[in-house]
Amino acid sequence: MSQKISGVKGMNDILPGEVEIWQFVERTARELFARFGYGEVRTPMVEDTALFVRSVGEETDIVGKEMYTFEDKGGRSLSLRPEGTAPAARAYIEHSVVNQEPLTRWYYLGPMFRYERMKTGRYRQFHQIGAEAYGSREPAQDVELMDMVVQLLQKLGLTEVSLNINSLGDEACRPTYQAKLVEHLRGHAGELCGDCQRRLESNPLRVLDCKVERCQQIAQAAPSILESLCEPCRAHFDEVQRKLTALDIRFQVNPRIMRGLDYYTRTAFEFIAAHPALGTASTVGGGGRYDKLVKGLGGPDVPAVGFGLGLDRLCLLLKESGQKFAAPVDLFVAVADAGSSDVAFSLVSRLRREGLVVEFDTRGGSLKSQMKRADKTGARFALVLGEAERESGQAQLKPMAGGEPISVRLDEVARVVREAPSR
Repeated sequence: MSQKISGVKGMNDILPGEVEIWQFVERTARELFARFGYGEVRTPMVEDTALFVRSVGEETDIVGKEMYTFEDKGGRSLSLRPEGTAPAARAYIEHSVVNQEPLTRWYYLGPMFRYERMKTGRYRQFHQIGAEAYGSREPAQDVELMDMVVQLLQKLGLTEVSLNINSLGDEACRPTYQAKLVEHLRGHAGELCGDCQRRLESNPLRVLDCKVERCQQIAQAAPSILESLCEPCRAHFDEVQRKLTALDIRFQVNPRIMRGLDYYTRTAFEFIAAHPALGTASTVGGGGRYDKLVKGLGGPDVPAVGFGLGLDRLCLLLKESGQKFAAPVDLFVAVADAGSSDVAFSLVSRLRREGLVVEFDTRGGSLKSQMKRADKTGARFALVLGEAERESGQAQLKPMAGGEPISVRLDEVARVVREAPSR
């Protein structure tokens, strides 16, 4: 016997029964984002490694520890994309989109890859829904994106998710904060983990992202970045809060939100779910402003802001909600005798063309086994086709939830099923 081959650890299959939840989220997101004027962009899953080193940051855990990086047959260093913003920015630059429109709004859906320690809702192949807006420096653009996430969560029925916001300052005021932070961290250098002792010298802001408990405690006692904001950054952040309030969007100012990527400036935000199904992986998404990223990647000086949502985590929350997502089966057609098989097969094909969701067991089998299958599918009606039905052109629609059968002509089945009240 050949040895069984299993899937790669942390890269999961999504099967019928669960995939309907994913389709529901994706469909809802596409419809809503289009309403906001965002168009879909699809980028390759593999990019030049340098793209992520320059954008995400060489000292981040993503680049330093988590990327799937390999050398292709041409000797080029390539990486599976660990996030969606840098590939979108690369596409924006490469296709000179700025010359085509002054304000560009994109969204994307797809898999990302990071080799990280797995836990509930965090996998090595994970999926994101994200959006990016290029061309506007206004706080209104930041708030539009947060509003879009809030509306998406509401449409999904996920109401117990809170919005946390912060400002990370910019190149004018962040050095002042960084100096204060370094002074604080140096006083606890011996208590930091090995990675954070290295970060203290190379990129001290990354210490605030550390997941080690003692490092988190030290970070909690650090000075707040909000105390060091310059006047333009303070004004921007105040306007973000004012506009959120005007839209009646609840939020909490959280000065510990730093995000894990180097390209963020000014606004940063996270959506946090308080649900036991996620365990400690309670952040379902986040984003912020990255006004220097496009220029830093060799493009024009164009401001931008965006977000990414963890599709795996959203689907996990929806699965826990008990909602039903599979399309209901309208009809199960069973065959009473072998001579009726072809007629039944043609009937099923026609009914599907007419818009019904129809189940049919191509294996045939006993009528008893077929009716068991009909019950398992959850079909609203069952129709048994035999010699009498073929000759008369009439059949009985049996309501599977109980009730009197409905006599129907075979050429009227679709209409009768559609018009029948749902139980």
